[in-house]
Amino acid sequence: MTHVTNSRPEHAGLPETTSRENPMVITDRDYMFPAFFNGRVLPGKKPHRLPAMGWNSWNAFGCGNTESLTRAMADKIVELGLKDLGYEYLVLDDGCYRSTRVDGKLVNNEVKFPGGFRALSDYIHDKGLKFGMYNDVGVALCSGDQVGTCGFEDVDAKAYTEWGVDFLKVDNCYYLWDNATFSDGANARFTYAPNIRSIHVSGNGFSRLLSAVGDGTLTGNGASKNINGDFVTGIGTIDGTNIDASPGGVRSGELEFTVAVPAGGQYSLTVNYASGQEAGTGCWLQVAVGDRDAEERYFDDLLPATDSPAVFAEYSGITVKLKAGENKIRLMNHRRQENTLYSYAVFCNALNRANPDHDILLSICEWGKTQPQNWGYKIGSSWRILNDICFSVGADGSSGNGEWMSNNTASITSQYNKAVIMDEYAGPDRGWNDPDMLVIGMDGITQTMGKTHMSMWCMMNAPLMLGLDLRRVALDDQIHRIIANADVIGLNQDALAVQAKRIYCSKEAEHPDTAYITNNSRVDILAKPLADGDVALCFINLDTVAARGKYTVTVEKILEYIGSKMRKRDEFYNARTYRVKDLWTKETYFTADREFSVENLEGCDSVTIRITPDNT
Repeated sequence: MTHVTNSRPEHAGLPETTSRENPMVITDRDYMFPAFFNGRVLPGKKPHRLPAMGWNSWNAFGCGNTESLTRAMADKIVELGLKDLGYEYLVLDDGCYRSTRVDGKLVNNEVKFPGGFRALSDYIHDKGLKFGMYNDVGVALCSGDQVGTCGFEDVDAKAYTEWGVDFLKVDNCYYLWDNATFSDGANARFTYAPNIRSIHVSGNGFSRLLSAVGDGTLTGNGASKNINGDFVTGIGTIDGTNIDASPGGVRSGELEFTVAVPAGGQYSLTVNYASGQEAGTGCWLQVAVGDRDAEERYFDDLLPATDSPAVFAEYSGITVKLKAGENKIRLMNHRRQENTLYSYAVFCNALNRANPDHDILLSICEWGKTQPQNWGYKIGSSWRILNDICFSVGADGSSGNGEWMSNNTASITSQYNKAVIMDEYAGPDRGWNDPDMLVIGMDGITQTMGKTHMSMWCMMNAPLMLGLDLRRVALDDQIHRIIANADVIGLNQDALAVQAKRIYCSKEAEHPDTAYITNNSRVDILAKPLADGDVALCFINLDTVAARGKYTVTVEKILEYIGSKMRKRDEFYNARTYRVKDLWTKETYFTADREFSVENLEGCDSVTIRITPDNT
């Protein structure tokens, strides 16, 4: 029940490990909700980079990956010329460790990785590639192996630096302080506030009872008023793991009261509440006074449990300081985001302690659960935006299956629909939205789907992590021509590093850049500014049936949406003609028209062009 002050402690610093007993006490404002909006990265985050490119073992082999398979993938990356195109990271996903620690340390699975991780790292480095590994901020990996980094951040960081690791994908299963994947559902008690019926403010001769429904105001998203029960519920952060909610706007809800007191001083706050251990109703309450950016936080802890979410009790152990006149009292719970950021930050800090000169890329993989688009930029190079793109991974020599569309996250379009409106969260000074690995080359994905999938990810500056068994690929075959298209990869790796913006959607005329749309019976047009002043356009048919008709955008429409992010904007606007190159067919033509069109897109198909202004 710590009163958090506005002054940062003189010797503020992160602990060497997180606790497995209790949520961490967070007093440093750098890790609190208001800091998410200041645009500042945390100390120790490595300088910005372009989106990562490489190969990850999960989609191809699941937990069945081995040392020999990994060496074979390294060989294929070189043989297929993929290394020269920028595919540089080989990442061991889940299933590579022993199932339990040995003397508190991570140890290689001696059957699957008999030579050890350092020797494998050396082999990969000798190929001119980089070595990646996997862990989890929870107590166990998603496979169930009891080797999560929680409580062992310092030990694990030393191991990773000794093994020469260049990339770390860090998952979020079995996380103790949230109802994350495979975690106890009752952990929701940490991530939601109790149901609130009223507060009573008293002191200095003043007393007032304020009803949550009648006097309270809801801000943000997620919280709601139960009129019949006369209480507010759902105070917390919306779970972003699935496809049912937009990533835009403030993804958490608060209950706010305005109260005017006659004199400044200390006041007692009594909360009438009912707690639970389920989504929407928890036990953890935060109380602050003042607007978000200048708040004084007075309470941040569990309230005593009530008999049920419908049985209300009173808690009077909170004291706040109010000024004479109007005050804003906010009841909230931002712990879902704050706890997760803190856990990743402790691990990142441990890497810096182990080797201040390390160059390990941190890939945050908490599947969008805690809305990492708000805070991931502070510590990570990228952050997953949804649950996995593929739930049918390879095993026992099978290739696994990908999907174009589905009613959950496991499809190309599910991931795209969310990522395409998240462009303002990404950038070279922040990091990248990660709609998960490429499923090109997996069963169920046609050549047309794969081409469009590649175009989508490159336009959106997503990390390009191949997920197929590369032994299925030969030089210049259908798969190779997709994943090795240098012109399209060039969009992803362009030095300006701006994620494309959707500037046209056949289902949304007014706000194509921000509207969250899951109906795939549509055509989208994305625009991406490039470092040399060019603009890339991608026309996409999300549907599996042909889109008949003509789809057009003008120079003026392009500038309306991305003009402020362009280099040589005026040159583009004033061009006499435009050179247009189709990045898949390689056809080039010149046009004096100030509009760019595509007609009759087949199902799942796309056209990606690069437009160069010509003023000669």
